[in-house]
Amino acid sequence: MKIGIGLPNQIRDVRPDVIPAWARASEEAGFSSIASLGRIAYPGVMDTVALAVAAGATSSVGLISTLLLGPVWPAVLLAKEIAGIDAVSGGRLTLGLGLGGRPDDFVVEGLGPRGTGKRLDRDIETYRSVWRGEIPPGCDNPAVPDGTREVPLLFGGMAQASFDRVARAGRGYIGPAAAPALVGPAFDHARTVWKAAGREGTPYLVALGYFALGDEDRGRAGVYDYYGSAGSDGARARADEVCGGVDAVRATVKAYEELGVDELILNPSVDDLDEVARLADAVL
Repeated sequence: MKIGIGLPNQIRDVRPDVIPAWARASEEAGFSSIASLGRIAYPGVMDTVALAVAAGATSSVGLISTLLLGPVWPAVLLAKEIAGIDAVSGGRLTLGLGLGGRPDDFVVEGLGPRGTGKRLDRDIETYRSVWRGEIPPGCDNPAVPDGTREVPLLFGGMAQASFDRVARAGRGYIGPAAAPALVGPAFDHARTVWKAAGREGTPYLVALGYFALGDEDRGRAGVYDYYGSAGSDGARARADEVCGGVDAVRATVKAYEELGVDELILNPSVDDLDEVARLADAVL
């Protein structure tokens, strides 16, 4: 199982200039991927910006969005953004997509929080059309340079439509950031739906978790704040699932290895750059 690390781009009031240094340190430490979190209505750094910065600051580590909220974006605009990030990285980006569950993230007029599943299905076709170099409606030219590749897609979500989307249009599935025992059935279902659709091989399965190896209390408070819109009980549940300390992190790694996932992304809960080295020492 590969082990990646998240960027601190959605830590409240993150110091933006830590992101390139974090990306460089993560690559040097040997993590498999560097990941972003996606949210609009929160005082962090946009995931597309964070990924672009990471692309420029590194040369070989994978890049992945976990998860970018597809339906909050105009499809052609997002397709162009993603193509550019992937190209400047040398083809290292995997686009993880979700629907979004917080109404305040839908800030573009005409792109509200209703009908997001059907909209994402249409948008996927638009992304691929743009990446193939087809001219978008109303444009005089293609939106991307010739030779742009089709960026691989992963999907998150727990609704049946999300798993169907994986089997129909994805490379794999990203599970929610929850305890391994709770997420295991979702990975099993992704495999089942993939096989039933007649896809060859197996879906690429990505697990998510949060960690805090320095100031555990501050880390849990940060995760509680980020999930505050879920209510106090929901936010507390997420905060309680933060892997605090080396033993907890290693236990989480072992649990996901036993579930047979392909990659585990451990997201930071503070923007302390020393967390990169602490996590590397614990799990690599």
